[in-house]
Amino acid sequence: MDKKKKIIISATIIIGILISVLFLVKNMSVETLSKYGSRGNEVTQIQTKLKRWGYYKGNVDGIYGSQTVEAVKYFQRKNGLTVDGIAGPNTLKAMGIYNSSSGSSSSSNVSNSNNLNLLSRLIYGEARGEPYTGQVAVGAVVLNRVKSSSFPNTVSGVIYQSGAFDVVSDGQINLTPNSTAKKAAQDALNGWDPSYGAIYYFNPSTATNKWIWSRPMTITIGKHRFCK
Repeated sequence: MDKKKKIIISATIIIGILISVLFLVKNMSVETLSKYGSRGNEVTQIQTKLKRWGYYKGNVDGIYGSQTVEAVKYFQRKNGLTVDGIAGPNTLKAMGIYNSSSGSSSSSNVSNSNNLNLLSRLIYGEARGEPYTGQVAVGAVVLNRVKSSSFPNTVSGVIYQSGAFDVVSDGQINLTPNSTAKKAAQDALNGWDPSYGAIYYFNPSTATNKWIWSRPMTITIGKHRFCK
């Protein structure tokens, strides 16, 4: 075997080994999860979000103890997830937490500060006074429409689509959002979707449109019924 062939074979083997290592590393990182005894930044994020949403009453210390386990179970139970107290991929996604290997939770057209501000104003106008989860769900509806081929593919396009939201026509979209609306918008942009994929919502007490009543319901939060 000549020298050139040996080099080609060696290079092929090295490339194969590198691909295998990268594959293993990727799959290991995807399967990472937080559970009892875990420590670190991800645990801090979990505790911070659960405390904000009222599931967790303990200290935000980055230590996954028994209180964090129970808070995670509570969150899982309320959001239709497997109740095991472990913050695995599905639970983290429901919380809007993504590790570096899983990629961004939303595309570039729904992640900049202008979209955050506009979505905050929409949530404030449409859902102030609603439960916090309901405010996040309203934001999620906007983002679900962005992803749908039936609607404009930008946040501003969805919000300002003719007849889409009453707050645009009555001017409430121009009100200054409070901190709660801003947090709800950020959580929606981070990937939390309490609406379960809804692209519509309405108030059953005031809705007169017969068509909206025909849409399959996903969940009711506060005064709003969310549907597809």
